[in-house]
Amino acid sequence: MTHKETSLRTKKALCASLKELMRHKAFSKITVSELIRDCDINRKTFYYHFEDIFGLLKWMLEQEAIDVVKQFDLLIDFQDAFVFVIDYVEANSYFLNCIYNSVGRDELKRFFYQDFIGLVETIISKNEKKVGTTISDGFRFFLCDLYTEGIAGMIINLFQHPDKYTKEDLIDYFTIVMHNSIPAVIISQKQ
Repeated sequence: MTHKETSLRTKKALCASLKELMRHKAFSKITVSELIRDCDINRKTFYYHFEDIFGLLKWMLEQEAIDVVKQFDLLIDFQDAFVFVIDYVEANSYFLNCIYNSVGRDELKRFFYQDFIGLVETIISKNEKKVGTTISDGFRFFLCDLYTEGIAGMIINLFQHPDKYTKEDLIDYFTIVMHNSIPAVIISQKQ
């Protein structure tokens, strides 16, 4: 087995351990000692892979969700990407609620924001090409910020208040907003 494969297997074992521990205790109460004991690795191995438990958490969310979403053609497959995100949130609501309860809404939203800003920027750039125009950098940043804040907030609302919207309604609403408002706003700002 190559070093890369061994490293990936170790990281996945740590992720599984973290998820299991979060079923029984708050994220903020989980220690590196518990993780390494559960995975039968030493402390040095943990810190070789991750700076801290937040680094493990970030890697886990990126591997399970963010990197998968990045593989979609977001201009064409936005709806499929959003269905994946909703399914992920539903399947991992206990885990996401545990993180939410430990770090708070603002920190979790900031975490999602950092991962989704690039995706939103891609959607906006592709829409600029699609409509054949460009917008100012300042306005592009504003749109990225606006849509990313909205998406991050709605993802948190999704697992905090799962009965507020049906899955089908959320998919329809996001699809309508993303497919109609972004091109319209870009066209209205032609330089």
